[in-house]
Amino acid sequence: MTTVGIIGLGYVGLPLAVAFAEEGCKVIAIDLDERKIEAIEGGQSYIGDIPSKRLSELLDRISASTRYEELARADAVLVCVPTPLSVNREPDLGPLMDSMRGLARVLKAGQLVVLESTTYPGTTRERVAPLLEESGLVAGSDFHLAFSPERVDPGRTDFTLRTTPKVLGGLTSACADRAQALYELVCDEVVRVSSPEAAELCKLLENIFRSVNIALVNELAMLTDRMGIDIWEVVEAAASKPYGFMRFEPGPGMGGHCLPVDPFYLSWRAREFDMSTEFIELAGKVNQQMPYHCAALVQRALNHAGLAVRGARIAVFGVSYKSGVGDVRESPALKILELLGELGAELRYHDAYVPSIPEQDLASVSAEQALEETDLALIVTVHPGVDYELVVQRAPIVVDLRGVTRGSVSTNVVRL
Repeated sequence: MTTVGIIGLGYVGLPLAVAFAEEGCKVIAIDLDERKIEAIEGGQSYIGDIPSKRLSELLDRISASTRYEELARADAVLVCVPTPLSVNREPDLGPLMDSMRGLARVLKAGQLVVLESTTYPGTTRERVAPLLEESGLVAGSDFHLAFSPERVDPGRTDFTLRTTPKVLGGLTSACADRAQALYELVCDEVVRVSSPEAAELCKLLENIFRSVNIALVNELAMLTDRMGIDIWEVVEAAASKPYGFMRFEPGPGMGGHCLPVDPFYLSWRAREFDMSTEFIELAGKVNQQMPYHCAALVQRALNHAGLAVRGARIAVFGVSYKSGVGDVRESPALKILELLGELGAELRYHDAYVPSIPEQDLASVSAEQALEETDLALIVTVHPGVDYELVVQRAPIVVDLRGVTRGSVSTNVVRL
């Protein structure tokens, strides 16, 4: 029976632990957050894509701990720790390096180590391998090392861990063979590339592609706002072309664990090669500017009604970064709330997926409560189960940043 160790039990690590356990593997799940360990031991999932019932049925195969020593028993160890940006928008590999030091202390000959955390090309070979080799073992000879980027899209049901092709690149061909054999247990298709660097860059390309195209349509949304053209009508018409066009829609900016972060990893790495990735960096700037444009849109809508932002009662609908999930990491809604709060608005919000926002000292209220005596309803994230027709009917002014009210002919709606 294969024993799989997993370091980092977040939105990537916990689903992997469940998937391998369902295939009959023993799983050693490691995280420094004792709350996660207690939750797993109690069969309580904290990840939306993993129902507690599914987790609780596998507790005889999943052992959770904060102790790296447990990993000495694993045949393979998958590393799924966060790789955020620093305050200066540079890669912060601190959590990853700490986990590698912990693993190096217990690494055994013959083990497979796979890094899944998103990072810049060269990390696996230049940063991870040397740390693990402090164990006295040689990467690619005494133990196997590979990179396989996570491709999780939280809340998505049409493409899952099993049905999304798994990219991987090994330090050697034998490393790739071992990694492929492991992932074929839980993935229908494995896509091998020639090196860890190619696999690392693959993940960045995927998200930079989205970042650039979202920035393009967002920049057009700001332009069409000044030109008096409906950007949603333009996108709809362009999308009718059966080739050569891929639909991207405007919005309040980018959020989540990948899109706002990953492009900066490549931009930072490019500078080490004396190159400036101006195209990528420009896309990041445009998307970071969108919350300011959206706040200005709210201010203008209130002005047209003879109201000031200061003292205006604004009901925000949806604060997570995407539909159907409760993740607020890098969510543009938080910046919009901050900007409107600084202008003196009285804020409330409705989001069934996000019970509270401690930073703003706000707690979610029902849609009906949010609409009581409100001056303006601001739709930032579209969640299932929300009656947006009711929002249009009840709110004196509606600012729609997601185009969900496109079918409405009401004169009180302002769209991005």
